[in-house]
Amino acid sequence: MDFTLPEELRLLKDNLRRFVNAEMIPVERETCENDELKPEWRDKFQKRAKELGIWMMEVPEEYGGMGLGVMPRVVVWEELARTVALPARGDSIMGPTVRAILYDLEGEMKEKYLLPVLRGEKRACFAQTEPDAGSDPGSMRTTAVRDGDQYVINGVKRFISGADKSQFAQVMAATDRSKGSHGGISCFLVDMDTPGVKITARYQTMMGDRPCEIVFDNARVPAGNRVGGEGEGFKMGQKWLGVGRIKHGARALGVAERCLEMATSYAKQRVTFGKPLSERQAIQFMLVDSYVELHAARLMVYQAAAKADAGEDNRVEAYVSKSYADEMAFRVADRCMQIHGGIALTTDLPIEKFWRQQRSFRITEGATEVMKMVIARHVLKTFGN
Repeated sequence: MDFTLPEELRLLKDNLRRFVNAEMIPVERETCENDELKPEWRDKFQKRAKELGIWMMEVPEEYGGMGLGVMPRVVVWEELARTVALPARGDSIMGPTVRAILYDLEGEMKEKYLLPVLRGEKRACFAQTEPDAGSDPGSMRTTAVRDGDQYVINGVKRFISGADKSQFAQVMAATDRSKGSHGGISCFLVDMDTPGVKITARYQTMMGDRPCEIVFDNARVPAGNRVGGEGEGFKMGQKWLGVGRIKHGARALGVAERCLEMATSYAKQRVTFGKPLSERQAIQFMLVDSYVELHAARLMVYQAAAKADAGEDNRVEAYVSKSYADEMAFRVADRCMQIHGGIALTTDLPIEKFWRQQRSFRITEGATEVMKMVIARHVLKTFGN
């Protein structure tokens, strides 16, 4: 399969590259505070996003968005990831963040939850991870028990990004624990001001964000707030997480390319023992390994995106992309840090932030080891006798 980008995507990529280089990178250590865009920069970048044609790029056209396919989104994610001017999570310069689950809403639920999010009037968080059920949703302890025309939810969700700024949560809860993730998990929309719902902790992470812990103590939710059928929640969540894994891969491409650019430039300039670092074979091999791994990762991510846009099953490719690219970008950031030496440890340069963020991405939305477990099933099924 040929992964040469069509002309319109090459043009978009070039325009974004110029925007990032000229308007973001020069100010990238000034734009955020507590992993949130400062209002003046958010307004400026959102205005430019509209001019560049990426505003509401993930929102379907029927709701006023651009409805871009996965490949165009990969191009955008990749280019914007070349700078630390934007938060890794949270604020978006491309409009409201809408989980795919919300597009399944109908009637009154659509009016109450989806449309206000699209208008920027409400924010939502996605509550699946628990203290004992991160990458293993089958062991989920949060339960939703039917009681007449309501569900009673009890449990704890942890590391929920944006919960303290959200008006409602998309909560995954076990409605039949005996079935685990195979038909035992349902999705509910829970207003954050519901009695029995309380944010009990905020965790300061090394990436700068503060995800929350949410406790549900006999929180009563109307049965009509269940999205989809009982037991369909995990399957619906995976639909969004699948694209999220490609997004991880795309962001990793941008991080790795910027780190490779910085490392190569510095290696040419820095002279030690009478020679530039770029003439040291040890440094050359670091640069070569970074280049080759970035090239391989880009082919993986682009193929996963192309299959998604073609309507083909790309689950394995998405797992491979996330697993390989996130690990690759961390290695490249680490080499970039090593080549720069002590100056890379300072916040004067973006290297330390790339390094911290990529370290976290090896865990979030599916740890590398879990990705490999799923890929192993495919390998064992496909190869051998």
